[in-house]
Amino acid sequence: MSESQSPAAIFYREVAESRVLWTIRDEGGFPAPKNGDGQRAQPFWSSEARVEEIVEALSEQAAFIALEISWDEFCSLWAPALAQDGIRIGLNWSDAHAAGYDVPASEVQQNVEAALRS
Repeated sequence: MSESQSPAAIFYREVAESRVLWTIRDEGGFPAPKNGDGQRAQPFWSSEARVEEIVEALSEQAAFIALEISWDEFCSLWAPALAQDGIRIGLNWSDAHAAGYDVPASEVQQNVEAALRS
């Protein structure tokens, strides 16, 4: 990872390369905690290794499992539903608190599509 690349840019590039992204769920469903602004965000990761780190870090809090989602499925099903519900996308959240940067679903789509074209 280059020091000059932002975490968001890394997320977009890795998703464009693999055409896959990952989220987590537990017996209660998909987490979408509120951020500091009171907006909900559901976390997504750009690689299986990244999501597995979080699953391991959070294992004492909940029994999360990783879920792989194809880019096409994300665009056709997930992004529209999340946007309709006003839920943002958390990009490669990390550390034991599973925290990080979050953006609207439309921004994720636009930036990954731009990465696919480059």
